[in-house]
Amino acid sequence: MFEGTPECLQPTHIAQPAIFLYSVILANTIPHFQPGMVAGHSLGEFSALVAIDVLSFEDGLNLVAARASAMQNACELVPGTMAAIIGLSDDKVSEICDSIDAVVAPANYNCPGQLVISESIQGVKIACKTLQAAGAKKVIPLKVGGFHSSLMEPAREQLAEAVARTKFKTGICPIYQNVNAAPATAPEVIKKQLIKQLTSPILWTRTIHCMVRDGATRFLECGPGNVLQGLVKKIDPNIEVATV
Repeated sequence: MFEGTPECLQPTHIAQPAIFLYSVILANTIPHFQPGMVAGHSLGEFSALVAIDVLSFEDGLNLVAARASAMQNACELVPGTMAAIIGLSDDKVSEICDSIDAVVAPANYNCPGQLVISESIQGVKIACKTLQAAGAKKVIPLKVGGFHSSLMEPAREQLAEAVARTKFKTGICPIYQNVNAAPATAPEVIKKQLIKQLTSPILWTRTIHCMVRDGATRFLECGPGNVLQGLVKKIDPNIEVATV
């Protein structure tokens, strides 16, 4: 993790367990860890579930490894890609994706003015050109597969089998899940949403709004880098953010 080259760490089946490990270990360094609520962006839901004792560390790592392997296999089965669109409204990006005669759709609603699209390589390529013509400030191709799209259906089926074999407990606080931005505590609900996440958009903007609505005033990021802090500040500039 600390000495590997970017090329060695980039493959999905390596990157996801590495990010999970880093995030969980970082959360474990917080004294008297008692959050009022948690959320995780995509893969981050798994480290969040371990942090609040819904999953054991071992079970969480096994699920992440299974998820990463399944996603890697799905990418090889039907190649796809993603691209970040900067400077257009969510509605405008969705409207343009719907109008294109190719497979492409919103995948990550990260913050106002930043949305990631996903699906087929051709669909994303066409959408990027159309979105640039429509006034996007930046279009950034991402070196990943077609995550959070219909292309991940084979991975979703494999993850469902792994989740079914895993023990989920009631955690120390609610987790606000990506697929509907709503708080969940019931293990069966959390399982269902975790599986659905692979083929559904990440509603991060709505998630932060819901957490603030429910009383969150300070967000502490547990993970490599500070990307989520930046997103939260763009979603609500009045919120305090920090890292461990």
